[in-house]
Amino acid sequence: MKLVKNEKLENNRHELQFSIDAETFNTAVNEAFKRESVKYNIPGFRKGKAPRHMIEKMYGADTFYYPAVNELFPDAYEQAVKESGIEPVDRPEAELVSASIEDGAVLKVTVTVKPEVKVGNYTGLKAAKKVNTVEDAAVDAEIERMRERNGRIVAREGKAQNGDTAEIDFEGFIDGVAFKGGKGENFPLVLGSGQFIGGFEEQVVGHEAGEEFEVNVTFPEDYQAKELAGKPAVFKVKLNEVKTKELPAADDEFAKDVSEYDTLAELKDSIRKGMEEQNERASELEVENALVEQIVDTMECDVPACMIESRIDEMVRDFEFRLQQQGLRLQDYLKYMGGDEAKFRDGFREQAEKQVKIRLALEKVAELENITASEEDFENEVKRIADAYKMDVEKVRAIVPEEDVKKDLAVNKAIDFIKSHAEVTTEAAEKAPEKAE
Repeated sequence: MKLVKNEKLENNRHELQFSIDAETFNTAVNEAFKRESVKYNIPGFRKGKAPRHMIEKMYGADTFYYPAVNELFPDAYEQAVKESGIEPVDRPEAELVSASIEDGAVLKVTVTVKPEVKVGNYTGLKAAKKVNTVEDAAVDAEIERMRERNGRIVAREGKAQNGDTAEIDFEGFIDGVAFKGGKGENFPLVLGSGQFIGGFEEQVVGHEAGEEFEVNVTFPEDYQAKELAGKPAVFKVKLNEVKTKELPAADDEFAKDVSEYDTLAELKDSIRKGMEEQNERASELEVENALVEQIVDTMECDVPACMIESRIDEMVRDFEFRLQQQGLRLQDYLKYMGGDEAKFRDGFREQAEKQVKIRLALEKVAELENITASEEDFENEVKRIADAYKMDVEKVRAIVPEEDVKKDLAVNKAIDFIKSHAEVTTEAAEKAPEKAE
């Protein structure tokens, strides 16, 4: 490959022209003939057995030029990009300028490149770090959540109350006729949860196991089953059993059962430490965001639309992957939410644009300060990923792109540089007002 032209165009576009020598081109044409000849019908020859000159005479002298160019293009383009020093951010638009057996091939490529970025001051910035104190009430609330998670459902006597689980048989009728989907047996209904339509659960409260009674309700006007919307219904209900959640006592035995600690005091200390560490990480992240936003506010840059679209693509893929983990497809999700893909994508646009600008600003700081990631940094990151996903280190090293990982690490170092050269003051975080009983 020989770089013939390297020209900057308007709107972050760049044009490259590069040539492929005759020998390399001819070899690729011969290989293309071997692969492609079976596609051509030549009278008097079986498929794939016709001489090259016969195929070219009938279909054109350049018949095998384009498949040859397609084969050579990726490596030649990559070499041209490296030699020119550009950083493409989109797929290239390629054009074959000329091709011949005698002179080889010349290609022209137009591609969008990473924009030029100017940033203002990124040292001496100011930010306030909030210090969040972990109150005893927060630790006690976590203990209560742990008790809830470890509670057991037990049957009890007496009238059903909100919070109980009422095991019921039911069947619904409209104008005396049972309707589809309105019947259930031994259904565990958590009273007060809002699982059923308004007014149903309230009428189960106060009844005891073994009672049979009627529940009168009216379906909402916007109910999803149109044939039931707005209609009054009568449910015949039998309350089979009343169950309640029995919570374990908050004591040393509880601590032993749910944790690695021997006493409740040790468990509380661990919870407090975890909350303090979480608060510290959140406070550090707020400081980083505040400092980076100041840099982005001073940044001068014409961000190509394709960079934002690419980031949206990544965010949509991440969202779709999380849905798949829950057994859902994106198409079904959009259908349930009553939206379309265009509106769904547009919901990510503002966040995507912000993230692209942040990345460009931090990359510029890294460039100005000659901040790079070393081989040791890369190896440490590979090990971290391997540990996090319980994978073999060599497998991780084989699948993660080293250049991209090093860029990410350099960006993280740029954040550390900005923080270390900033004036960060500490202030107590405002406490949320206590709720009235």
